[in-house]
Order: sequence, then C-alpha cells, then structure tokens
Amino acid sequence: MLSTLKELFGALQPPPAAASAHSVEHTLQLATAVMLIEVMRADPDIGRPAELAVIAALREKFSLADDEVERLIELAHRAARDATDWFEFTSHINAHFDMPTKVRMVEYMWRVAYADGELSAHERHVMWRISDLLHVPHGAYINAKMRAKDAAGD
Repeated sequence: MLSTLKELFGALQPPPAAASAHSVEHTLQLATAVMLIEVMRADPDIGRPAELAVIAALREKFSLADDEVERLIELAHRAARDATDWFEFTSHINAHFDMPTKVRMVEYMWRVAYADGELSAHERHVMWRISDLLHVPHGAYINAKMRAKDAAGD
C-alpha cells in the first residue's frame, strides 16, 4: 500500500529537467484519468455506462492495453479521492496538451457525463469548472458538449 501511494504521489510531482518522455506521459495519463473520474463521480448513481465511457476515452486517447487501463483507473480513483483540488492535475495537462487536445479531452468528459442518458446540475458544474481550469474557450466547450451529446444519441 505504501509503495503504491509513493508511486502515485511520485507521478504527480513536477518532473525533473531530465525526466523521460515515459514519465511525463504517465503523469498526463493519470491527470487525464482523474479528470474523467471526477466527472463520473459527479453523478451519485455511478453506473456501468459511465465506467465504460471512461475506459473508452482512456483507450482512445492513450492506446492502452486492458490491464494498463485497469491500473490507471485504480490509481485515478485513489488520486481523485485523496486530492484537495484539481489544479495539481490540470496544471500538468495545461503544460503538455495543446488546445485541440484539451478540447478533445473535454469532449471525452462530456461523453462520460452523458453516458447514463442524464445530465445533472452537478455534472454540468464539474464540467464547467474543469474546462475553466484547462482554459478551454466557451465556444469550444459548447462545441465539445454538442458533439458528445450527438454521439450519445440525444
């Protein structure tokens, strides 16, 4: 347990100047997974469709194997539960993702929010807050929302 927590917190530390590309990629994967998990947790009735939407987003974004996705989601649940704010995650994303990539991530988050066919006020608030921390312009935020809503069949 202690080694897992050290691994988790080590992944969230700012990478040293000579950090490997693998280390940076792992940190981005964890930060992205936490944001997806936070959207999923915004709905008190977390259902299988939301979990499947998180898995699909991580597979599509990072081309991960099933066991890698499972481990990443496990770490993301712990990190989300233990985090005091979202800035530690969004700052990594802002430092390494360009705007089109962040907009795509917002679309993934909307897909998670729409996965159960309902969108609560709390899910909308979480989406707005994370998008704001990612500095996603309002127009791009709305377009991502509409694409996700269309994909959900609403």
